[in-house]
Amino acid sequence: MKTNVIKSRLAIITILLIIVGTSSCEKYLDKSPLADIDEGVAFQSFRNFQGFTEELYNCVPLITSIGSHSAWNFGDDEMWEPTETRIFAYNIDHGDYWAWNTAIFGSWFKNGGNPTNTARVDKGNLWGLSWYAIRKANIGLGNLDKLTEATEEERRLIEGQLYFFRGWFHFMLMQYWGGLPYIDEILPPDQAPRVARLNYHETAEKVASDLQRAAELLPVDWNATTVGPTMGNNDRRPNKIMALSFLGKNLLLAGSPLMNQESTGDRNYNREYCIRAAAALGEALQIAETTRLYELIPFSHYSRIFYTWNQNYAVPGSVTVDGHRYTEAIMMENPAEINGRFRWNQVNDYRPMDINNSGIKVYPTANYVDFYGMENGLPIANPTQADSESGYDPQYPWRNRDPRFYHDIMFDGEQAVLNGGYVGNDEYKQYASLFTGGLYRTANPTKAVFTGYMLSKFISKNMNQWDGYADNNAFSLSLLRLSDVYLLYAEAASEGYDSPNGKSPNFSKTAVDAVNFVRDRPGLGVGHVHAKFLSSQAAFREEYRRERAVELAFEGHRFIDLRRWLLLHERPYTYKMGIEFNRAPGVPNSAVYADPKNARVINFRQTILFERKFSARHYWFPFLVSDISMYPEFSQNPGW
Repeated sequence: MKTNVIKSRLAIITILLIIVGTSSCEKYLDKSPLADIDEGVAFQSFRNFQGFTEELYNCVPLITSIGSHSAWNFGDDEMWEPTETRIFAYNIDHGDYWAWNTAIFGSWFKNGGNPTNTARVDKGNLWGLSWYAIRKANIGLGNLDKLTEATEEERRLIEGQLYFFRGWFHFMLMQYWGGLPYIDEILPPDQAPRVARLNYHETAEKVASDLQRAAELLPVDWNATTVGPTMGNNDRRPNKIMALSFLGKNLLLAGSPLMNQESTGDRNYNREYCIRAAAALGEALQIAETTRLYELIPFSHYSRIFYTWNQNYAVPGSVTVDGHRYTEAIMMENPAEINGRFRWNQVNDYRPMDINNSGIKVYPTANYVDFYGMENGLPIANPTQADSESGYDPQYPWRNRDPRFYHDIMFDGEQAVLNGGYVGNDEYKQYASLFTGGLYRTANPTKAVFTGYMLSKFISKNMNQWDGYADNNAFSLSLLRLSDVYLLYAEAASEGYDSPNGKSPNFSKTAVDAVNFVRDRPGLGVGHVHAKFLSSQAAFREEYRRERAVELAFEGHRFIDLRRWLLLHERPYTYKMGIEFNRAPGVPNSAVYADPKNARVINFRQTILFERKFSARHYWFPFLVSDISMYPEFSQNPGW
């Protein structure tokens, strides 16, 4: 949905931008000559009030950027070239969390707050834009009594959006900074704020109250309402399913070990929060399954969840197959300038210099690739040892793997350049030469494929040089998609009821059913959770966490998951590893290229490329000194 379509019709929005100001307290005091405009007119009709509300959509963060390199995976999932210090992921690896506001590339958290220029300047600005949006939502809620020219349905839509965004922006912040001062009133512009910082549980309860209220007010489907001005522009609007899904995620995070420890001192799951989370997520899934408003996209079109190619920059997240529309993305990042922000540079970062001679290079870590188990659903216990139960064999490490492995990961011998003549018929350029001593592993050492794997989840595997400029690629991250909701439900139901067969009374599926449903994605064909993981909750915990790692790989969830599970500073999650191996002697390269999945290798081993040295303080971002200096009740996070 292009929110500017509506905003362009509403001249009043320009006036309101001046009335509201920005998130800086000092700017509240600067009175504009236009500030004497009668606010009653601005909020009087649904059309005008919706115009005011539209700006909240522009405050949704932009995680992938234009004209520079973006980083959004800060866990054990990928590694940027080791000598490149400008990427925020480098700072995370080295424990410098202060860089969230100073990193040159890759931080979408930076302080600021200009929703009219999100893409080129702010590149996300989660911190500044969130507080801006929270204040705006409070102003809207404080002026609901002025909405006199509206139907009851229109009033509910306005109120529901305002409650959703107020809760949602607080939730987005607390995932990284922990408990917050919860701003649920219009703060006087001429007084210093004195809102005490809450602990995580206290903040989560405030978020839950707002999201629950939003779920009660919002429709399941905006296109089924009678509201006129927004028709055809409703793809990004919060609805009942979205509100319930984020309500459930908020409650699950509150019940997770890190957040429970911060609030109560207990490092275990909080079962009460997990049961509440399962109820909210179960209700959302029940509505989704009944209405089919959201569905898992068939695996044959899996890429459409993440990007579109040569489709006139269509926003991904949905696809039409045989006349039926599948929509998996429930909420996506800001779509600003989707027609260029990713393809101009970021797309070049995923291939070595021999294919793309520009970019800062980033590759999947070998230890993370290990999470992609076997086609029969079993995990890989040790990538260097054969396992008769799962069928894994280190001499054939890419045989019979989870189909998502073949979609997401590029491995040795796969064709990487479509046109052989383009690279002078050099087979080591045309086909991924990822074996020890191969061209991709040795040329341009700091930018070489040091992990032994390349990413193909967000771009085509066959990519000629400069295709990032020419192939009409549009990429956008989902902040929440349906498979994530199923896996959140699986975690909440199993932890809340202490069983893989735990279920919420309002939903038909058990926890293990939800995991298996994701694996049953049409056309995917991954084996169900093995019986040995159903003997205890501890055993099932390892498997649902592995499923999250595979299904949501490289989509920005891993850093939050490792933190909330209190695993960030624990080995092996501190490691970033690569693989080394040789192609089997006597096997011609042509045979490898013809069938790389079944190619035999020897001397398959893993090496530690980097180990992150984390401590307790690295579970939360530090607040800016300027923020915590405003008043004593706004405290800094421990260790910072």
